[in-house]
Amino acid sequence: MDRATFETRLFGVLRWVVIAILIVVTLFPFYYMVLLSIRPIEQVLSNPGDLWAGPAEWTVSTYREVLGSVSSGGQGFVGLIGNTLLVAVSATILTLLVSLPGSYAVSRLQFVGRRQVHFLFLAIYLFPAILLAIPLFTVFTRLGLRGSLAGLIIVYIAQTIPVSIYMLRNYLTTIPESLEEAAAVDGYSRLQTLRKVILPLAAPAVMANALYVFMIAWNEYLFALLFLVENRGNWTVSLGLAQLSGGIEVSKTVLMAGSVVLTLPIVIIFFATERLLTEGLTAGADKG
Repeated sequence: MDRATFETRLFGVLRWVVIAILIVVTLFPFYYMVLLSIRPIEQVLSNPGDLWAGPAEWTVSTYREVLGSVSSGGQGFVGLIGNTLLVAVSATILTLLVSLPGSYAVSRLQFVGRRQVHFLFLAIYLFPAILLAIPLFTVFTRLGLRGSLAGLIIVYIAQTIPVSIYMLRNYLTTIPESLEEAAAVDGYSRLQTLRKVILPLAAPAVMANALYVFMIAWNEYLFALLFLVENRGNWTVSLGLAQLSGGIEVSKTVLMAGSVVLTLPIVIIFFATERLLTEGLTAGADKG
C-alpha cells in the first residue's frame, strides 16, 4: 500500500470519527434534557447518571405542570408560548418588510456612501445590549410601551434590521441586473420587479433571515425581562423558564420539560428549513 492510498483511507476513517464525535457532543445535551423531563423526580434523585429510561418509566406529569394554567397549579407555559409566538412572528414579518426594500436599495441604487452604508448598519453591534437597555427603558416608559408586547417587538425589529439588511444585500448582489433590465423592458416598476423577480430568487436568503430573526425573538431574555417583568400576563417563554430555574419548589424535571418546550419549536423549524437556510447563508459569500 503506497502512502497516498494509506492517507486517503486514514483521513476517510478520521472524517467519520470526527463526525460521530460532533454528533454525540451536539445531541447528547438535548437527549439528556429530554430524558430528565420524562423521568419521575424520585428516579432522577436516586440515579441521576442513568442514561436510559424504558417506556414503562416515562411520565408526562412534568409537561402537564409546565403547560397547565397557573390557576390549576401549573406554570402557564401555553400562554407564554402564545405571547412568544406573537412577538417572534410579528418581529420577523415586520423586519423582513423593512429589510427587503432596504437591502435592495443598498445593492442596486446609486447614492453617496453606498459602499460604506452597510458597515454603518452593523455599527450598533459594537455596543453591548446592556448599554442600550437603560435609554430604551426610559424612552419606552415615557411612551407608555413598557410592559407591552408591542414595545418588545419594536426593540427586536431595531436589533435585527441592520444585520438582516447586510445579509440580504450580500445575496442580492449575486442576482444579475440583466433580469431587472428585462423586467423593466416588460413594463415592471421597481416594486413589481422586487416582488415578482427578486423576491422569488432571494427565497433562500429571506428564509435564512426569517429564521435568524425568529430565533432571536424566541430566545431573547434581557429586554423581555426589562420590559415585561411587571406584567406576568405578557411574559415570554424565556422569562417563564428563568422563573422555573430560580424556583426552589420547582423540581429539575419540570425545569427540563420547560427547556424542551422552549427548544423544540426552534429545532423543528431549523430542520424543516435547513436546505433553504444553508443556501441563504452561503450564497453571496464570494461577493461583497
